[in-house]
Amino acid sequence: MAKLKALFLWGWNWVLWFWRIISRPSAYLSLGFLTIGGFICGVLFWGGFNTALEVTNTEKFCTSCHEMRDNVYQELTQTVHFSNRSGVRATCPDCHVPHEWTDKIARKMQASKEVWGKIFGTISTRQKFLDHRLELA
Repeated sequence: MAKLKALFLWGWNWVLWFWRIISRPSAYLSLGFLTIGGFICGVLFWGGFNTALEVTNTEKFCTSCHEMRDNVYQELTQTVHFSNRSGVRATCPDCHVPHEWTDKIARKMQASKEVWGKIFGTISTRQKFLDHRLELA
C-alpha cells in the first residue's frame, strides 16, 4: 500500500510540474514559433491517427487474433461473400465498420470491449465464442 501511495504521489507531482511548465508564458520562444509548432504537431497527430484508423479497417487486422481467424473467418470462407461468380469479395470492414466518420469512431470505441474480451479470455475457445456469439454480433 505504501508503494502505491508513493507511486501516486510521484505521478501527481509530475503532473503538477508539467502543468506549471505549460501554463506559464514562454520566456524564450515566440508565440509564432509555438503556434507553428502546435500546428505541425497537430498535423502529425492527425495523420498518425487516420493511418492507425485505416490499418484497423483491414481484413488482415480483423483476422490477426486467433478468435476471429479460427471462428468467424472460417465461416466466412464458406459463404458467397468470400467467393462468388463476379470475383468481388466482401471483407469484414465492408459490413462491420460504418462508413461515416463519427459512426466509425463510435464503433471503434465499442470495439474496445472486444479487446477487453481478448485480454481476459472471454472468447478464447470455440465453445466460449458460441456462448457469447449473440452479444458479440
